[in-house]
Amino acid sequence: MDFGLTDTERDVRDWVRTFVRRELLPLEPEVLRRERRGEPGLPPEELRQLREIARAAGFWGVQTPREYGGMGLGAVLTALVEVELGRTFVPFSFGGSADNILYSGDEEQKRRYLLPTIAGERVSCFALTEPGAGSDAKAIRTTARRDGDDWVIDGEKTFITHGHEADFAMVFAVTDRERGADGGVTCFLVDRESGWTSEPIATMGEWGPASLVFDGVRVPSANVLGEVGQGFALAMRWIGRGRYLLPARALGACERLLEMAMEHARVRHTFGEPLAERQAIQWMIAESGVEIEAMRWLVLHAAWQVDAGIDSRHAQSVAKLYGGVKANEIVDRVLQIHGGMGYTKELPVERWYRELRLLRIYEGTDEIQRRTIARNLLKGHVSVGGVLG
Repeated sequence: MDFGLTDTERDVRDWVRTFVRRELLPLEPEVLRRERRGEPGLPPEELRQLREIARAAGFWGVQTPREYGGMGLGAVLTALVEVELGRTFVPFSFGGSADNILYSGDEEQKRRYLLPTIAGERVSCFALTEPGAGSDAKAIRTTARRDGDDWVIDGEKTFITHGHEADFAMVFAVTDRERGADGGVTCFLVDRESGWTSEPIATMGEWGPASLVFDGVRVPSANVLGEVGQGFALAMRWIGRGRYLLPARALGACERLLEMAMEHARVRHTFGEPLAERQAIQWMIAESGVEIEAMRWLVLHAAWQVDAGIDSRHAQSVAKLYGGVKANEIVDRVLQIHGGMGYTKELPVERWYRELRLLRIYEGTDEIQRRTIARNLLKGHVSVGGVLG
């Protein structure tokens, strides 16, 4: 059993760490100022420039297969990349990627949707969630009915990431009400020019989802992604594409936050002594340090299972649940250690406080993860001892 990183893993991690330190950390004060003014923290042109800097060094399409011009990195390496990116709140991600289900398209669909998305020429969004169908994805009510060689889509989607910026949407609609999720849901590639509209949704964090409305939107049969009636399987593949990556980025944030808390505790004096000498502060730091290490191993263990070809869904649920809960506890302690300054928008602590809260909701709430974990254990799908039991 080897817990060390390979030379390649260490090299990739160190390059991303250097990139974050040199290119992203210096942007943080301006990003905060822009967000306080209600502007995008990282405008599209700046994001493109940063992505080109990374691309020149070979960082393009982190998990995109090599045959499509990407790096084709495995799960552990990708998790290490996300940890390093998580150490800054600058909303950056490497370019050259596309939604995993777009690879299921036929050659014409790949030409029109997949390849332009990888190239950064088009923006997609995944449109499954509805006002009455969040965690219960099987309850979607958006419909698509045949009309000659076309389909006509009616319905509403909500909390769709990139929904207001997207050029096209992967829309999941009921095509056979009787069969429902068991063969009655179909995925459609729907261009914005087809007539759907979007409206941004204001949130407590910087995540900017949107609601989408489809009112008699006509789509040709050629735009069915995969097979008619098999859309729910595609949706579950998208949702399960890598839950370990969400707590991986949160792990990086928690590392940075704890470093900030320790530095503040060393230099901030009360009653003649630094905060670091106070037992209450020491216990907050100790608990956070232990939880960060536990989070790290849960994330990397889930990623290792993916690379090893082991069914990693249970491990990913464990990592996401623990990571979401503990990241919120850690950022709360860090804000408390900073006192009043932690509550202001002058420091990024309160921003991370709002951002990390989302981790307990999207792509599977805490409650859904607990249900999944309990079901797997009670039904014997996994053992208490896991893969080492």
